Amino acid sequence: MLLFVSNSYSKPFFDNKGEIYVFESDGNGFNTKTIFYDDGKEIIAFDAQFTETAAQQAVDFLKTKTNHPIKWLVITHPNPDKFNGIPVFKKEGAKVIMSKLTAQNLKAVHVYKKYYFVHIAKMFTEGTYPNLPSADITFDSIYKINLTNGEIIALKELHMSGVSLNQTIAYMPALNSIVVGDLVHYNVHAWLEGPIVKGKPEYNSNNWIKILNEIKNIFDSNTTVYGGRGEAGTLSIVIPQQIEYLKKADEIVKAYI
Repeated sequence: MLLFVSNSYSKPFFDNKGEIYVFESDGNGFNTKTIFYDDGKEIIAFDAQFTETAAQQAVDFLKTKTNHPIKWLVITHPNPDKFNGIPVFKKEGAKVIMSKLTAQNLKAVHVYKKYYFVHIAKMFTEGTYPNLPSADITFDSIYKINLTNGEIIALKELHMSGVSLNQTIAYMPALNSIVVGDLVHYNVHAWLEGPIVKGKPEYNSNNWIKILNEIKNIFDSNTTVYGGRGEAGTLSIVIPQQIEYLKKADEIVKAYI
């Protein structure tokens, strides 16, 4: 059984490894990834896309790969490209899981982003912007999803800010892979807005780097990392590259200012 204990884990053995399918939206959805994990009988989806249209595209993509049902949807952090598409997954029968911190932070982010996209970017009207969704299951620090094939997918709320106010990561032991949301943008530019605090973005690269180092301490160097944008890659390459990117971005901004 997988356990997150004292920043360590035990790795179980599985005869049947699942499959991962990755959907990427177009530019209207900010090239956001939805990660699907198929254990051979059921599907766990990670993150729900920016709009219900993009979410439906993700579901339609999945159905070209497998006919297994989507049983679970995990939200990695409170940003609208992760939660706005939730209703589409609920219609498919998925149970929506997020940490209590994500659930608590959802409304403030939703209000801020809705104002921006309706009144500043003018991409939506008050009536067309997605409604604030809700979770079916919330958890404090650790949640274990028991799959039909006997595998356990472990979710861990890190209780740290980075790209958002808080962050949940997920571990898929059969593939030694993790899903980390927008903490990692491998080989693409990162979204550097930062957490929404009291109605304003508060970017902090030091916090982001701290949470990346925390992930590096939990998992072994050969773990595969799936981020919210960009390519999947090996932890030993992906995490240092993201840290170096954030440091370089700071240097460029400070020089410009």
